[in-house]
Amino acid sequence: MTLPRLSSLLPLAALLAAALPAPVLAAKPLVFCAEASPEGFDPAMWDSATTYNIAKPVFQGLVEFKRGGVALRPGLAESWSVSDDGLLYTFRLRRGVKFHQTDYFTPNRDFSADDAVFTINRWIRPDLPFNQAFKTPLTGPDGYGLSKLIESVRKVDEHTIQIRLKERNAPFLTFFAMGFAGMQSAEYADQLLKAGKPQQINLLPVGTGPYRFKSYAKDAIIRYEANPQYWGKPQKTRSLVFAIVADPQVRIQKLKAGECQVAAAVRESDLDALSGDKNIKIAATGASNISYLAYNLKRPQFAKREVRVALDIAINRDALFKALFPKGGATQAVNPFPPSTWSWNPKTRNEYDPAKAKALLAQAGYPNGFTVNLWALPVQRPTNPNGKLMAQMIQQDWARIGVKANIQSYEWGEYLKRAGAGEHDVYMSGLTSNSGDPDDFLWNSLSCSVSKGGQRFCNAEFERLLQLGRQTTDQKQRTQYYLKAQEIFKRERPWITIAHSRIYIPLRANVQGFIMNPNGSFDFEDVWLK
Repeated sequence: MTLPRLSSLLPLAALLAAALPAPVLAAKPLVFCAEASPEGFDPAMWDSATTYNIAKPVFQGLVEFKRGGVALRPGLAESWSVSDDGLLYTFRLRRGVKFHQTDYFTPNRDFSADDAVFTINRWIRPDLPFNQAFKTPLTGPDGYGLSKLIESVRKVDEHTIQIRLKERNAPFLTFFAMGFAGMQSAEYADQLLKAGKPQQINLLPVGTGPYRFKSYAKDAIIRYEANPQYWGKPQKTRSLVFAIVADPQVRIQKLKAGECQVAAAVRESDLDALSGDKNIKIAATGASNISYLAYNLKRPQFAKREVRVALDIAINRDALFKALFPKGGATQAVNPFPPSTWSWNPKTRNEYDPAKAKALLAQAGYPNGFTVNLWALPVQRPTNPNGKLMAQMIQQDWARIGVKANIQSYEWGEYLKRAGAGEHDVYMSGLTSNSGDPDDFLWNSLSCSVSKGGQRFCNAEFERLLQLGRQTTDQKQRTQYYLKAQEIFKRERPWITIAHSRIYIPLRANVQGFIMNPNGSFDFEDVWLK
């Protein structure tokens, strides 16, 4: 059993008193009890929902999703246009946008084309001086294949940029509303480069958002304050605090005690304990999400399709769901995205057949099974509310076909790092879609562009269909491509699909303006305490 960090058990009021200056305390800070620490504060470097939610108050994209939906609206770009051939995008940038003034950076100019060009070039040009000085993967833009998609970006004038693509891409505009696409200050990057400290872009963030960064006590507390020069509406909340509280029961205790006003998503089993409290309300949405188990395809046994299928059909999903989702707030995942996403394939099916699973293992050369390391998710997620219990139940199912599973887990940051390096055999993961476009589920996780060294899925026929789906804007034609892609997915079984779930966010009754998005994400702009 993983014990909660000591910091998560300390009274949050004591942490705040130690961390926040008196004038800010007097302004009633809005406190969010987060489930995990961020991997960093540079959104381009990471792709976890936890990090995106924590970085969102600071950073903004050229466009953004309308709150509560997936429609695009202007962000740091006031408008945009696309050429008839779909290859040239022109963005006209908002004027008068200030970058954050902090203890470590004082901007000398407003947001301009130079910043947008620097940010996008950082995604696509390894030879950029900043990238040469700070050689680190940019997981977000890399996952969407932007370096292969974007031919060039150029400054037209101080408030206009143009991006030329190598090929048409139907979801391209949505990328600029994604969590990774926050615009960075070219001036700040240049300051860091000259000081020989480019890595601080991930430690001391500078953006244009409604809140600016103040401090981070690792694994304990993050402080933001309202940006006094924000181009949007002034924020009623002066101080925004993210308290890192790993234990889900401790988060609920702190919420009920008023030590935090909003908490990370809770499990279905916790709803009854919260529903009787008149000071607590629940925000809920049927999110565009999925949880799954991913194979490391570099392992010889998992390179064989028969083994992947055998482990999939050996799992008793009905029993799993009774234990993990007792109130029925989740559905069994069949395809790599939920039925609410257009082009979902209704013809594919899950299967439970241990006898067939044993026969497939024998066919693959493993009549006596084998031993595998199964990684249990260390954080609570709506689609996987108890990674340890899920692992134990799957362990029992696999034992029935002769496969011995050793359950392992790590602290969240270490878990992501090790999985990214391919140290796993099978690990639990999941994703949510910002845009509701099938490409958002498929390309970023199942295309060849994210198969580092062959540990992830890379199938030529599947890849061709994803490419075709990106290159046309006709939704009926795209649907046909994605229907076929799902058939290949089900045949090849690179994932064991688990669940699509509702998401429940508990908050104090005096929280105003809080809106959940269709993927379960949220931000704290225009959220305040009554």
